[in-house]
Amino acid sequence: MSLFHVTRRGLIATGTALALTLAAPSGARAQTPPGVLIVGQIAEPKALDPAAVTAVNDFRILMNVYDGLVRYRDGTLEVEPALATGWEISADGTEYTFTLREGVKFHDGSDFDAEAVKFNFDRMLNEDHPYHDTGPFPLAFFFSAVESTEVIDDLTVKFTLNAPYAPFLSNLAYPTGLIVSPAAVAQHGPEFARNPSGTGAFSFAEWRSNEAVVIEANAAYWDGAPELDAVVFRPITDANTRTAEMLAGGIDLMVEVPPVALSEFRGAQYTVHEQAGPHVWFLILNAKEGPFADKRVRQAANYAVNKEALVNEVLEGTAEVAAGPTPPAFAWAHNPDLAPYPYDPDKARALIAEAGAEGAELTFFVTEGGSGMLDPVAMGTAIQADLEAVGLDVTIETYEWNTFLGEVNPGLEGKADMAEMAWMTNDPDTLPFLALRTAAWPDQGGFNSGYYSNPEVDALLEAARVSTDQDERARLYREMQVIVHEDAPWVFVANWKQNAVTSDRVGNFALQPSFFLLLDDVMKN
Repeated sequence: MSLFHVTRRGLIATGTALALTLAAPSGARAQTPPGVLIVGQIAEPKALDPAAVTAVNDFRILMNVYDGLVRYRDGTLEVEPALATGWEISADGTEYTFTLREGVKFHDGSDFDAEAVKFNFDRMLNEDHPYHDTGPFPLAFFFSAVESTEVIDDLTVKFTLNAPYAPFLSNLAYPTGLIVSPAAVAQHGPEFARNPSGTGAFSFAEWRSNEAVVIEANAAYWDGAPELDAVVFRPITDANTRTAEMLAGGIDLMVEVPPVALSEFRGAQYTVHEQAGPHVWFLILNAKEGPFADKRVRQAANYAVNKEALVNEVLEGTAEVAAGPTPPAFAWAHNPDLAPYPYDPDKARALIAEAGAEGAELTFFVTEGGSGMLDPVAMGTAIQADLEAVGLDVTIETYEWNTFLGEVNPGLEGKADMAEMAWMTNDPDTLPFLALRTAAWPDQGGFNSGYYSNPEVDALLEAARVSTDQDERARLYREMQVIVHEDAPWVFVANWKQNAVTSDRVGNFALQPSFFLLLDDVMKN
């Protein structure tokens, strides 16, 4: 019997056991299959094509199916070899030549080589590529500096950049840089996103919509066969339901545990994992139209929201108040002199009155749950109350995560005044470059959904990404943070410590500062 069928039957058994557990006397727990890790995810994935997605929820699956040329060293955001065994950088910082690992095959049996690497980046970056229409490619910005990808020989590939680009290696380690099988893309075309093929520790087995994504062990994995037989990712969007299933034994690993539920997992049957990382939770403000087009009203929102109360009461102390767009996890680039906006409702009222915005009606997009969104409904409700307390009239519209992204990412113009958002990033360049530059407005392919624009910020970000001197980059990023803090295009809310809980049957699991799940060394009895 194939592992695929064992996995499916294991899932059925798990679901049955869970139903019996919920009806059984207290203390009874379901038993998930040995060797099969059941993961409670926060949402259904949007796609399984690394070039087509933006959410960490999806990345947590993809990082186990695919590899990149490089990867983050365990427990760090430092880059080490993966599908490339090494690389050379030209003296002017515009050419990166990679030596590739020999003998690696994609899960479909086709060869990984330099042509496959070229295919991936040409597909993403060249609109005339025959498979460019399998996109969209929303994070192609990561590789906008790539002028050409050249095959030197079967195991050597060279990238030529249009200028020095400091985050290039780090971006190659990010999921957007994961390498897909050209043969699989050719076979499935636009349906590749539901039929993935990579070189990773696990190969794709099945995707049952709104039920499970199943991946199984790749015994021929170049970095050693995984310990698990299979992993099942179950989308359980409601945090309370996810908690109940973890307590009942229906899942083995739960990500993004609600802060109020952490105390339920402090016993011997569970291990709670926590890891600080580069996370920012913020409110996008529509700076193009409506009340937030006035900087004074944006600043008022920052004074009006009691972020200390959100962090301590809603989030149970699992985060710190954010001061700006660059999280403290990037210690070298973070501006430690930048203080968070204090809670000052009187100042907020004064600014609103000065701007003539008393009683302004605001539409606030809130998600039911999503990657790093930190109890979003409770947070949104508390923020609504704070803004109404200073004289603003706030209406919340709540959406499922992928629907929410479909509303927010194309821009708030004509739809909403503000929206929750969270980013977990790999480099201090990533979030501001993709979400604060004028050239990152949605109609230009970016994620600046609030249409913020400041030429000084644009110039600082452009200079920082081409500098190869880290001290100079740090100075530029710190200047940028001061300006953005003053302009207040967002309400800066929290920097979160990610968490997860595992059952006592799971071993050798650790969270990563990248916020990805790396499961090739995980064991389960």
